[in-house]
Amino acid sequence: MTATTIPPKATRRERWAWYLYDFGNSAYAAVVLLAIYSAYFKGEVVGGPEGSRLWGLAIAIAMLFVAVTSPVLGAIADFSGSKKSFLLFFTSLCCVFTATLFFVRGGDVLMGMVFFILAEIGYRSSQVFYDALLPDIAEPDEIPSVSGKGWAIGSAGGIICLLVILPLVALIKGTFIIRLSMVITAVFFALSSIPLFVWLRERSHHRSLPKGQTYFTIGFVRLWQTLKQARSFSELIKFLIAFLIYNDGVIMALDFAAIIGAVLFGLNQQQLIIFVIIVQITNVLGAYAFGRLAESLDCKRSLILSIALMLVAVAWMFAANQPTTFFMIGALAGFAMAGVQSVSRSLVGVATPPERSAEFYGFFAVAGRTSSFIGPAVYGWVAAEAARWYHTGGQASELAEKSGQRLAILSIGAFLLVGMLLLLLFNEVRARAAARSVRLESS
Repeated sequence: MTATTIPPKATRRERWAWYLYDFGNSAYAAVVLLAIYSAYFKGEVVGGPEGSRLWGLAIAIAMLFVAVTSPVLGAIADFSGSKKSFLLFFTSLCCVFTATLFFVRGGDVLMGMVFFILAEIGYRSSQVFYDALLPDIAEPDEIPSVSGKGWAIGSAGGIICLLVILPLVALIKGTFIIRLSMVITAVFFALSSIPLFVWLRERSHHRSLPKGQTYFTIGFVRLWQTLKQARSFSELIKFLIAFLIYNDGVIMALDFAAIIGAVLFGLNQQQLIIFVIIVQITNVLGAYAFGRLAESLDCKRSLILSIALMLVAVAWMFAANQPTTFFMIGALAGFAMAGVQSVSRSLVGVATPPERSAEFYGFFAVAGRTSSFIGPAVYGWVAAEAARWYHTGGQASELAEKSGQRLAILSIGAFLLVGMLLLLLFNEVRARAAARSVRLESS
């Protein structure tokens, strides 16, 4: 066996350890990004249209950091055989600073931004190394179904965490329980991640450093080598460009869902939690359905269908006015969103040589985090500036803020549509062939 050969197939226990990490990871997304902290930060910590702009700015800062660091850290992890070590560090960072959000009260804008940015860096960076373990636990033809199953189990984790928090929010009034939910989420995530670090083997091999090199410099060296070989992965690059655009729309919808629900449809905190539970339930169904579809059809066509459904949800949200309609939109968006995200992750896995998975998932992270950097900043700016413009034009403050949010919704659709059109240029058959040829050369 060569130094780059992947060891035998993962055990059932290792796969479940990988699934359980997503189970806890999704609780962070459900509580912090979707249901609770985003609306709390915008409404209680900041207040008014400025809350949307600062929320978008905080996300943009975190994503920019991850976009810059992920490719180098991914290359280092591949060379040093330390995907799990990087995953442990960033998971710990996320859990610790999610818990510290408990201390953020009304008016603590700087603290609320800094603690959230650090938690978000941990969350997004950890996904690079978690995703990079996917080719280690699944054969190429199994990746779509394993990824979809992981996404479905992860979404179930978000639902369970929200079901723990919902009765507490209903019974205990005030912001204390909102802040305590951050601690509950951090503990939930930390406990769910333990099986991965205990049970899952590190399959990449540690390699000795060349003379005069450090892990930091070798990261840049390997990145440069990958860039030189980019012609062999031209189809993967096409996909990443499309992903950079359409993922913008997905991240914007995720990060501003609670704010849209609160401002445009008047949902209170309990209703927002119920809304996100509905989104998470349909997310489970969507992950399973699109995982099976990608396996029986192909990833590209499954992905185009899921983006098209997201566009329907965005158009419906722009036209809707009733809170009950927003719940139905959330159900459709949750189903479609699972397809977009889980199939995108699968596509990178099937188009990537396993021995360089962390490095390529680092590039995947650059595309995703770069779009995450641009999208929320655009949405927050449009919502705030449009509200100011409408207010100057004579609308009352509350109505102007609603008008600004409605206009900003169109930016979500624009990113989704452009990304879907670019995806049409991607050839999945050629991408798979390029990955197979590299595997053969390495064996």
